[in-house]
Amino acid sequence: MAPALVSTPGEPFSSSRDTGKVGSRATSILHRTPWIPPVAVSAQGIYIELENGQKLLDAVGGAAVACVGMNHPAVNKAMKEQIDRVPYVYNMQLSNQPAEELAKLLTEGSNGAFELCGFASGGSEAMEGVIKLARQYFHETGQVKRTNFIARQLSFHGNTVSTLALAYHPARRAPYAAILDNDHFHHVSPAYAKRFQRPDESEEDYVERLRAELEAKFIELGPETVIGFVAETVVGATTGVVAAPKGYFKAMKSVCDKYGALLILDEVMSGMGRMGTLHAWESFGDGIAPDLQAIAKGLGGGYASIGAVLMSKRIANGLRDASGLWKHGHTYQGNPLACAASLAVQKVIKDENLLENCRKQGAYLKKLLKERLQGPNSPAAPFIFDIRGAGGFFGIEYDFDCPEAATFDLKGGHFAMLVQAHALEHGLIIMGFNGSANLEGTKGDVSIIAPAYNVTSAEVERIAEMFGNSVEAVLTKHRV
Repeated sequence: MAPALVSTPGEPFSSSRDTGKVGSRATSILHRTPWIPPVAVSAQGIYIELENGQKLLDAVGGAAVACVGMNHPAVNKAMKEQIDRVPYVYNMQLSNQPAEELAKLLTEGSNGAFELCGFASGGSEAMEGVIKLARQYFHETGQVKRTNFIARQLSFHGNTVSTLALAYHPARRAPYAAILDNDHFHHVSPAYAKRFQRPDESEEDYVERLRAELEAKFIELGPETVIGFVAETVVGATTGVVAAPKGYFKAMKSVCDKYGALLILDEVMSGMGRMGTLHAWESFGDGIAPDLQAIAKGLGGGYASIGAVLMSKRIANGLRDASGLWKHGHTYQGNPLACAASLAVQKVIKDENLLENCRKQGAYLKKLLKERLQGPNSPAAPFIFDIRGAGGFFGIEYDFDCPEAATFDLKGGHFAMLVQAHALEHGLIIMGFNGSANLEGTKGDVSIIAPAYNVTSAEVERIAEMFGNSVEAVLTKHRV
């Protein structure tokens, strides 16, 4: 079994628990969790083995990252060959073959949406690059008054100071609120129809309300000061796999176009095949391509740290006519080993027709989850607010405002984290988030499932069964 938790997931550290140990294991790592996670020693496909011998089924790819599973022979081969050739060059001195080929694949495979690509070392860094590049574009095209970004509440764009300021997730922002830039990062409502569409509104009315709100924010700030509107095409690690209503991105882009601002999409989590199409906007963004886009997780599939910024012709031409370069960089930008791994991952996705498998198995998984958790005989049904998603990306949202909740001690929240902990102890890796449906963080616990694109039907069945068991087990344990 996996080691017991140091504390209830979601609780803060206290001095009495700061021992650095779970059982007899000590660690010199300051972990990101209030419990010390078990140690992985080997992996194959969607299975990970721990040092105690337990085998885990990874149903979420780490954090929606491992899109082709672990130890894929084609990816391993490409990485080993690249190590033998050129493991590292500094991108201000030299380029490298994998980086050039990967950039070409990303731009030429975008059906004209993107013309240039810049690399980063991950999602937060890619979004940091987007922020700087967007400002650089307007600075170099003579629109120096444009200094404001508009993003959405209940969003997440990374863990740097600027990306925390750009996004709006109260719990993640709280420790750093005093140092966040509130002068240049502004926010409008989330596009979260299940929670915020009014009973008397049609979908079209709801979209129009959000469009009008965005335009009002432009006017409030001064349209000539706005750099762009930033959104996750499908929201990931806050509200939990929430796609915008139909027509939303078309409406938002109309406001950006009207005032000369940029439409910027964050597809760090939802892009590169995760929704069953290479770019999430191809099927969940009204087909509206952005001016700038960040990608990361599914780009390298976890084999190496990499992210990228994709630039439209508008951006490319603006920079070419001015400095002709990206005034942003990091030591490992365009790393040849990371680019070789990512190139191999993308070729595997194409050669093995994994996007079709992702769509097929995703539809099957959603069907099984609904049957297990929302069926007429399911003890979990009263507490399942929504099961949503597509491709290889699903959110299961809970709600305990129903009358049935009176017989359960669940009002304190943290249900999704309890499910995550139980699942891990019983061999299944998923993700859990607390309080994702309101700004107070008191409603809308969500579990996320995001298996590899090459998941099999048998594995999908096992995921649904193990996850359902965990949900029901936590409910049983907390019945009063």
